[in-house]
Amino acid sequence: MLVVLVIAGTLLLCWLVDKGFEKVFRNKPQHVSGKSIRLNKYYGVGGLLLTVLGISSLFSGTANDTTLLIFGGILLLVVGISLIVYYMTFGVFYDNDSFVLTTFGKRSETYRYGDIKGQQLYKNQGGSILIELYLPDGRSVQLQSTMKDVYDFMDTAFAGWCRQRGVSKEECPFYDPDNSCWFPAVEG
Repeated sequence: MLVVLVIAGTLLLCWLVDKGFEKVFRNKPQHVSGKSIRLNKYYGVGGLLLTVLGISSLFSGTANDTTLLIFGGILLLVVGISLIVYYMTFGVFYDNDSFVLTTFGKRSETYRYGDIKGQQLYKNQGGSILIELYLPDGRSVQLQSTMKDVYDFMDTAFAGWCRQRGVSKEECPFYDPDNSCWFPAVEG
């Protein structure tokens, strides 16, 4: 019976923390729209596995007095926690008029689609494409083609960009979504 109460209490606490986090940090209209781009879940899963391995190595190293296991455990723990934090803090939340860029260590900023200055494409060795969007304040957003809903965001962003700048799709010779081109290329 005690185990059931502990499990129920833990689940209730997690639910309350989740609702509180949502109210405090995810309170903009774009967060409520339900549309977002998040990192691949492998970041979170990999971070969790590395964290567990790091903790296991630390305990094993201290029990056996093995320095290599202790330092290896610390390294795995740091990398694992870093992956989890990166996974939990990165996101692009959007609606039809604007998007919110959320990254670790920086304040969330809201941008209109018309603010996008251009894009640059990079091909990763694994075959995925990295789309970098340049913003007016010097920041950029890097989106991998493997991220969930990235193409829906790019289509929404292009439609909003055209609407906010007063241009039509036909007036944009660079527009070629089949080749991952939605915005003018940035030279450099």
